Amino acid sequence: MEIDQDPAYQQMINGELYLESNLLAKLRDDIRTKLMTYNLITDNDERNEKIQHLLKKVGNRFFVEPTFYFSYGENITIGDHFYANHDVTLCDEGQITIGNNVKFGPKVGLYTPKHPMDPSVRRTEAERTAPITIGNDVWVGGSASILPGVTLGNNVIVGAGSVVTHSFPDNVIVVGNPARILRENKPSK
Repeated sequence: MEIDQDPAYQQMINGELYLESNLLAKLRDDIRTKLMTYNLITDNDERNEKIQHLLKKVGNRFFVEPTFYFSYGENITIGDHFYANHDVTLCDEGQITIGNNVKFGPKVGLYTPKHPMDPSVRRTEAERTAPITIGNDVWVGGSASILPGVTLGNNVIVGAGSVVTHSFPDNVIVVGNPARILRENKPSK
């Protein structure tokens, strides 16, 4: 059975309450094993070629420093000219869409899982997801966290250490915990 046909996978990417199926668990374990191996490759071209083949779609000029982590890869789409510094984590239980000309500082995290607030539901290990969308020309500073359901517009800068809990429009610089608009970021002409 292909992953697209798995009912748990469909529930997961649709943001419905789901439990990880055997097929999803097998995919996660396979990806984890490959990433552990690929992140140890010192040749940049070889490492990046192997990692990008684990993702759903990747544009031109994909470069990630070791270590680069994600859950499934199947839910990640990345545009052209992407750079991720060391220790970037993408929890792609939900869809993650990253535009063109995007750069991530070290230890950036994108987290799509939404764990239930009710402890009785949490004990079942069921969860939901919400997608994350990153526009074009975005720079996310080191150790910033982007939480489930966030959309960042084009030409957004996220300050180092910020926790982005909600969406922001084009052309802003956001900082803090929770992140708020510091000022506009008008592109030069």
